[in-house]
Amino acid sequence: MTAQWSRVELIRLATVLQDCEDQLAVLGHIMPDRLKEHLEADRVVSVDKILKQHSGAVKSPAAVQQYQVEGAEPAEAKQELRAQGELSSKLETKPLSPDILAYAELDRHFVAQVITALRKELRETGTFRSLLQALAQERKRKAHIRDFIAREEEGRHRIKALQKHLMDIRKTKLVELQRRDEMIAHLKDQLQMMKARRTLEKKYVTSCSELQVYQGQKLNSQQEKQLEDVIKELREKIEEESHVHTELVKFLKEDQISLEETLEMWMECYERDIENKQQELSTLKTNRANNLARLQELAKKYRESEQVVIEDRLEKENLRKQREKEETEWASAVKLQSWWRGTMVRRGLGPYKKGKKPKAKESKKGKKKKK
Repeated sequence: MTAQWSRVELIRLATVLQDCEDQLAVLGHIMPDRLKEHLEADRVVSVDKILKQHSGAVKSPAAVQQYQVEGAEPAEAKQELRAQGELSSKLETKPLSPDILAYAELDRHFVAQVITALRKELRETGTFRSLLQALAQERKRKAHIRDFIAREEEGRHRIKALQKHLMDIRKTKLVELQRRDEMIAHLKDQLQMMKARRTLEKKYVTSCSELQVYQGQKLNSQQEKQLEDVIKELREKIEEESHVHTELVKFLKEDQISLEETLEMWMECYERDIENKQQELSTLKTNRANNLARLQELAKKYRESEQVVIEDRLEKENLRKQREKEETEWASAVKLQSWWRGTMVRRGLGPYKKGKKPKAKESKKGKKKKK
């Protein structure tokens, strides 16, 4: 951005900037000696470190919002510089902390550098690009600082929430520890009771087991005697069964021989019967074939006779229909003739025509009828 300035305006601006620079130099000289020594030892102070050490303690609205307007005109820039110089003078008159004074000294040093560069640029080229660049850089730095402050505040809130959550967890854990201590004491008491009970049960079980062993030994001795008697009986039975088995084997062998003889006899009878049955079957097959041929002949004769009967029936049916037709025709002809004769008689046609009579007779007949 370039602007055409007249020589008089440039001189006025240079004069105003020189005045501001002088005021800032005076303000720097009237700073406390302790702060001067600190600034001479380390001229460049990191604002981020100051904010990390004392965040929330120093919050100057004028320092945070002084470079928020973009595209500012030279008149607005001069007003900002003057306001910053007045703020620095006010901060010098009030008893403030060393951190605030250090922050003010940094601002004063920055403004002095900007004014010096701007005055030099106006004297050489008549432009104010250095002022705009410095303001843009300062705006970026302030935005970064504001973001850092916001993140730090968010982190503090989160730390507080986590601390609160940690306190709640500690309280719950303390309550749970107390409950578990009580449970441990209760379980220890139960353990002592269980140990005492276990010793008593152990004594009782040992005595019971000894008694059971003694009883078992007695019962086993009695059972051994009984089993020995049973073994003797079983041996006698085994000997008897072996003798019976030998006799039974001998009997079965004899029976097997007799059965084999009977089986041979029955096999001969079976073969003989099979031969007889084969002969009977062959005769039955021949008889069946003869009967089948005869049956076919009879069926053929039956079909022929059935055909003759059907033809005879059809012929009789035709004759009956013909006779009925003739009878109906004859009756209809008789009826037609009788109707025609009656018609001729009634109308007096043909041979049935009436002759003319004398009138006297007709008059008499008319009188009689009137009477």
